[in-house]
Amino acid sequence: MHFSISPTSPVPGLQARIDGKTKPPGSLGQLERLALQIGQIQQSLTPRLDHPHLLVFAGDHGAARAGVSAYPQEVTWQMVENFLAGGAAINVFARHNGLRLRVIDAGVAHDFGSRDGLIDAKIAFGTRNYLEQAAMSAAERDAALTRGADLVRRLAEDGCRVIGFGEMGIGNTAAASLLTHHLTGTPLADCVGRGTGLDDTGLARKRALLAKAVARAALPADADALVALAEFGGFEIAMLCAALLAGAERRMVLLIDGFIVTSALLVAARIAPAITDYCVFCHRSAEPGHLAQLRALQARPLLDLDLRLGEGTGAALAWPLVRAAVAFLDEMASFESAGVSGQA
Repeated sequence: MHFSISPTSPVPGLQARIDGKTKPPGSLGQLERLALQIGQIQQSLTPRLDHPHLLVFAGDHGAARAGVSAYPQEVTWQMVENFLAGGAAINVFARHNGLRLRVIDAGVAHDFGSRDGLIDAKIAFGTRNYLEQAAMSAAERDAALTRGADLVRRLAEDGCRVIGFGEMGIGNTAAASLLTHHLTGTPLADCVGRGTGLDDTGLARKRALLAKAVARAALPADADALVALAEFGGFEIAMLCAALLAGAERRMVLLIDGFIVTSALLVAARIAPAITDYCVFCHRSAEPGHLAQLRALQARPLLDLDLRLGEGTGAALAWPLVRAAVAFLDEMASFESAGVSGQA
């Protein structure tokens, strides 16, 4: 797939507009940086955050049954049911923060049938076990990329200008660890965390299994990111990757959640490095590999709350700060309009 993504460029008068508000220059800290970034994304002195959505992509991983997670694979479809019933953390945070939540079945190992509130984009009933073979074929990976991009392009046509990204998939922190190791060069042990809550024995087993996956794939350090995605990724990670790229192509504000979403972004950034100009890094996850990802992307997250839930919860919690950045730019008086004296 081809994506046309250009770096954002300065907007004449935007920094002066920010500096001219009734406050000492720079005193709103990261909110000022956010206002500048969003104005540059939209090439506007008065950016808008119309029709915000939060997309949760769900998929299963063949390696989950090998013991890379503390939870059984069935929890993926059970949590999708929880999303549809409105009972998960992301439902609560999205509901209270005015984000429209959409749940996408990218490849869950369960037949949901036709369900209100669930977008059926299923590629297959989970990926294959990457301990034994590539998680997905090139054709499956490309189909997932196409469906993820198409979904975001349709939202853009409907007027959506900001999207938060989340995921659900038992075993997907392991997949994210493998992608992070390959795409950042970080030692595998530093990319592997406890995921859904592994004890010390479980963590040691997870590290050993992932080392076997690395040895099985035997990818060279300079292997294409899309090859690594097919070897280790999940259908939800592949759809996230293309959804991010399509969002940047349409000049959307992209709210980046935690470890798994950022693993998809690592792949996307290899395809189109300028994508990071469109990304708001919402929080730093408690997963150790997330720090390696943020360093590789030279990213500065808004929040550090020791979160490791996924689902897009970090994006939903950071959303009020994004709204505040645009609101002060739009509504706050300037020194001139308020008749307040500026710096001498």
